[in-house]
Amino acid sequence: MSLNWSGKDHKNTNQPASAGQKRSRTDCGNKVTVVLGAQWGDEGKGKVVDLLATEADLVCRCQGGNNAGHTVVVDGKEYDFHLLPSGIINPKSTSLIGNGVVIHLPGLFEEGDKNEKKGLRGWDKRLIVSDRAHLVFDFHQVVDGLQETERQAQEGKTIGTTKKGIGPAYSSKASRTGLRVCDLLADFKDFSLRFKNLVRQYQSMYPSLTVDVDDQLKKLKDYAERLRPMVRDGVYYMYEALHGTPKNILVEGANAALLDIDFGTYPFVTSSNCTVGGVCTGLGIPPLNIGDVFGVSKAYTTRVGIGAFPTEQLNAVGELLQTRGHEVGVTTGRKRRCGWLDLVIVKYAHMINGFTAIALTKLDILDVLDEIKVGVAYKLNGKRIPHFPANMDVLHKVEVEYETFPGWKSDTSAARKWNDLPVKAQNYIRFIENHIGVPIKWVGVGKSRECMIQMF
Repeated sequence: MSLNWSGKDHKNTNQPASAGQKRSRTDCGNKVTVVLGAQWGDEGKGKVVDLLATEADLVCRCQGGNNAGHTVVVDGKEYDFHLLPSGIINPKSTSLIGNGVVIHLPGLFEEGDKNEKKGLRGWDKRLIVSDRAHLVFDFHQVVDGLQETERQAQEGKTIGTTKKGIGPAYSSKASRTGLRVCDLLADFKDFSLRFKNLVRQYQSMYPSLTVDVDDQLKKLKDYAERLRPMVRDGVYYMYEALHGTPKNILVEGANAALLDIDFGTYPFVTSSNCTVGGVCTGLGIPPLNIGDVFGVSKAYTTRVGIGAFPTEQLNAVGELLQTRGHEVGVTTGRKRRCGWLDLVIVKYAHMINGFTAIALTKLDILDVLDEIKVGVAYKLNGKRIPHFPANMDVLHKVEVEYETFPGWKSDTSAARKWNDLPVKAQNYIRFIENHIGVPIKWVGVGKSRECMIQMF
């Protein structure tokens, strides 16, 4: 067998761009724009997606489940999204839930119906669901709670999960016992058998778990029929979207870099890859089709639940950020912990994601402060460390090196362009930009989409 294969022998498998004309090999199709969290979540990704979704033809979710929470304000109305892509608000665009997402069907339909009452019309006609997405069942959610109770008893601490069943559903997926959308829509007898086996598997691990299997299956059969019109082969759908007519495609990341299963502050993380790699695996698209990657960061830092938080302020500053910023989780209702902006973590998120630009949100929350600090480096035993520690005990011990800025002490919430911002606020923004080495494209000074100042 000859091994003298060369690039010339490679056949171009791309479909002709038009009759009788080959698509150029360098033309990889449409690029997707990605929006990702650069901290511990709750950065205001929904607002950035909402801004971009007004121009988008297709808005996709690629990972996570209804543990995410995005609030979008349109015409004074607040819409809360957990599983639905925020782009569902735009009646001209299609929304896609990719194979990397885990779907709790009761949660999905409840969310759609609740937002419909607020005025979201025809969402179910604009939604496409990948047939390869895994399902979250009610018992996954119960198990999530049981695992937290167990952790508390054994280790005296919990992970602080949202108890939405996300971790157990991804565990089922990884242990190859999970059930997918395509299984639900195929032979229901076979699905029922596999569902019962999965329940038994969990009951052997958690003897206190009770599941009304017949009731669950009856509900799932109803959901299957409601879901059926929305389901497509996600890989083919995305391929057609990338290689068909020019399209504006947007991917909305859930959670954030520091919650990533691989790169986050493990074990206080979520169960999926919420960094850029999750876009490719969660939608079935090549890295070549990734275009702009926008990182979203608050002008300070927040975190929900436990885990190391080097710039946390357990003082009047932290309280002021919490109350002024209304820092309460959309999904959990828990108060968020607050602290100064930590550029070590934003820079680390950039190393992994390769941000092409950043959206800096909630700048207006800092309006009343006399002075503002920014974490620029970590020290361990008095020495600067050049990386973000993987070990949580080490992260707990780091000492933060700060740069201090004078506060601008004036209201920025009415600012709509760069020149409307006080010079001291401009200096703060420029410092962040230069330190990370990524341009800031938007600055947020309020809740609605009009409050995002576009810089370029």
